[in-house]
Amino acid sequence: MKNKLFIGTRGSQLALWQAKWVKKALESVNPGIPVELAVIKTKGDKILDVPLAKVGGKGLFVKEIEEALINGKIDLAVHSMKDMPAALPEGLIIGAIPKRASALDAFVSESCENIESLGPNARVGTSSLRRAAQLLHLMPDITIEPLRGNIDTRLKKLTSENLDAIILAAAGLERLGLTSSIKSYLPAHQMLPAVGQGALCIETRQHDEFAGPIAAKLEDPDTRTAVIAERGFLNRLEGGCQVPIAAHAVVEKDQVIINGLVAELDGSRIIHATEKGPRADAETLGVNLAEDLLKQGADDILERLQQDAG
Repeated sequence: MKNKLFIGTRGSQLALWQAKWVKKALESVNPGIPVELAVIKTKGDKILDVPLAKVGGKGLFVKEIEEALINGKIDLAVHSMKDMPAALPEGLIIGAIPKRASALDAFVSESCENIESLGPNARVGTSSLRRAAQLLHLMPDITIEPLRGNIDTRLKKLTSENLDAIILAAAGLERLGLTSSIKSYLPAHQMLPAVGQGALCIETRQHDEFAGPIAAKLEDPDTRTAVIAERGFLNRLEGGCQVPIAAHAVVEKDQVIINGLVAELDGSRIIHATEKGPRADAETLGVNLAEDLLKQGADDILERLQQDAG
């Protein structure tokens, strides 16, 4: 019988914070079982000079860690849920989803208080097609500048590259104690978040009788329900980092409300819809939302983007 848990994680400051948070939480609910971290470098960590959309999309930050999990080198993997592809490798499951942090995006600037105060031709940093499309829809005259690297690097580029603002996930800034850098939170109706943003994924082997029950103690049912709805949407659209899609679900008692969108890269057109229904139908609600957008013309946008990417 094993008496120690090994957690696989990326080595970025945020990834380590997340893995250490899970480590502490697991040790608190499973006293007597020590937990160690195993840092694994992923493809996404090695390629820093190319926008994610051009490198290969979702899976860039998880594949090598999942391989270590499949091979038994680690017992659990901790990921940012928004990095997770729609389909998991055979034999792996989402073993637990802890309570979600903020799902919103944050506006970070040294000269402006919010998006509305950006001037014409303002330079805004982001490498997210989802963020860029929604920003351009709001303010077609701004210029989007590519922004890669960890959170600290991105914050430094705000000054070093003379940017007017950058957009980052609020949860990452909050987790690293950088809330003071947030000028404003972007409401979901203005900037719909990425699927799974703000949530953590604890990935396990499907039939692991040791790690599985331990990880399950960190489960938050409402967060899982919301994430299941969002991932149902993602799965139906077969979305990755090359596609500007967004979805955010909230759980209110026994109901799930999910908003989703597909956008043109230049923000000239955004197709948006909402679904609401019982929490037991969370995944179906996400799929139905995707179907609604496809009927409205999202299929044309997605096909064109995939052809361009190919």
